[in-house]
Amino acid sequence: MRKCVLSLLTGVASITLAAAAASAADLPAREAPPPAPIIAAAPIFTWTGFYAGVNAGWGWRSDDRQTVILGGAAPGTLIFDNNNDGGFTGGAQIGYNYQIGSFVIGLETDIQWADTDQNVDVAFVPAGAPGTFVPGTFDNNLSDWFGTVRARVGVAFDRVLIYATGGLAYADDNTGWVAGGGVEWALPVNWFGSSAVTFGIEGLWLGFDDDDDFGGTVGTFTPGGGGAAIPVIAPDMGNDDNDFFVARAKLNFKFGTY
Repeated sequence: MRKCVLSLLTGVASITLAAAAASAADLPAREAPPPAPIIAAAPIFTWTGFYAGVNAGWGWRSDDRQTVILGGAAPGTLIFDNNNDGGFTGGAQIGYNYQIGSFVIGLETDIQWADTDQNVDVAFVPAGAPGTFVPGTFDNNLSDWFGTVRARVGVAFDRVLIYATGGLAYADDNTGWVAGGGVEWALPVNWFGSSAVTFGIEGLWLGFDDDDDFGGTVGTFTPGGGGAAIPVIAPDMGNDDNDFFVARAKLNFKFGTY
């Protein structure tokens, strides 16, 4: 009797296990969780690369005041006044920057038009009797364009660059030096296939070795007592320094490494 009961229990257990295995086989397999999305890191901005752009601003010339003592038929003193008038400047630039850590070094060249070629004011103080001086109309012959070739050294704070600059300045018949500085911001835009667009403000001080000199007749003097007008003739004035300051805004398109 006991054997019959054990056999019956064993059979029931076998049937139960077989049914459970079949039910488990019919259950859908658990799917693996999807992989975490891969987020690409944003590129790190660098000032390294070539750039080209345009600029516009205002320039001021500063010519030295000069006096000349004259003898001859019209003795007296000629006074050539300071010429510190300003005018519009505009042009284009091209250059290359290379960033090392937070430091940026580079080279830039530009060409500028400068509307500061002003006439010279002249006065005459006679050594003897008073009279009437009629100045002639003559130009200071300063060039209405200039260019520079400059090194740049600066410190970058991510998309902001503060720099100093200096090098060679030149015009049609003058050479000299240029020094200054500025600040640039890299804007979060990409125009015309550039990797970045930068906007900057810059100040430059230029000193040319010599000004275009002038001499000859600069006016006429008529003595107060009457008589014919006497030409007032100035000798060759000699070389004098010509300084020029420019404040301008710049827009650059940067190409190459982002």
